[in-house]
Amino acid sequence: MHDFEYLEPTTAQDACKMLADFGEDSRIIAGGTALLLGMRQRMLSPSHLISLGKLDNLRKIEFEEGVGLQIGALVRHADIARSEVINQHFPILASMASRLANPQVRNAGTIGGNLCYGDPATDPPGCLLALGAQIVVMGPKGERCLAIEDFLVDYFQTALEPDEIVTHILIPALPGNVLGSYTRFLRTPAEHRPLVNIALLAQTADRKTCGQIRIAMGASTTTATRLDKAEAYLEGKTITTEVCAQAADLAVQDLSTISDSRGSAEYRLEMTRVVLRRSLGALFNLDQQQGAIYE
Repeated sequence: MHDFEYLEPTTAQDACKMLADFGEDSRIIAGGTALLLGMRQRMLSPSHLISLGKLDNLRKIEFEEGVGLQIGALVRHADIARSEVINQHFPILASMASRLANPQVRNAGTIGGNLCYGDPATDPPGCLLALGAQIVVMGPKGERCLAIEDFLVDYFQTALEPDEIVTHILIPALPGNVLGSYTRFLRTPAEHRPLVNIALLAQTADRKTCGQIRIAMGASTTTATRLDKAEAYLEGKTITTEVCAQAADLAVQDLSTISDSRGSAEYRLEMTRVVLRRSLGALFNLDQQQGAIYE
């Protein structure tokens, strides 16, 4: 690891100014779980690390009834998993955070750092997409707010400008009678990164009929993706095993999955179909997920 200067701004504006001053040779560090690994492997050699550690206002979790949730960019995954207000109002988010990666990452990594890294094979993007999250970004010209689907641009690429940082994540309040589930499929028990993940949020009064539904999948596409064909098919239907299977078939139509050393595009497509079918069945009390490595 090469020598670098360690800077500790006390405001978000100061952090943005430092990014502008030092340009491509600088990096923001929050939890550091991805950045330090890249530096140790000599993939990155920044001359300046700009720590957000003194920006305590970015560590807050705040909820307003009827409005929604605000999560600071420096909130750790473990904090999200343990938060009483998140477990009460957004249990799908707490469930996702409690299973992300491994204990070391959950206790050091931050939600903002995770999003800025743009890794497709991680958990928060799909869950936040299903929740309709917005990402608040600070730069020299002030704040701007981006829908998460606009923030996540491509494979390891976000909409952040070089002199901007993420400050908060905003999640709107959920309507009544909403059930949610987050499922991650692992290729082997030893892996911590999902091959496919599915986030479901469905309005249902009786756990039999589906009202409005949001389905997001991640880890097998370049960015988290809404499965809108399946959503349109399911809305208003009584859920049966046949309906779940048809929705899963529709979901993967025209879906472009990635291919890498962890799995071919064809395998990922098939596993998306299987995970979605079983996740829908479990949400509507039709199916107990068995026969594969699910969390």
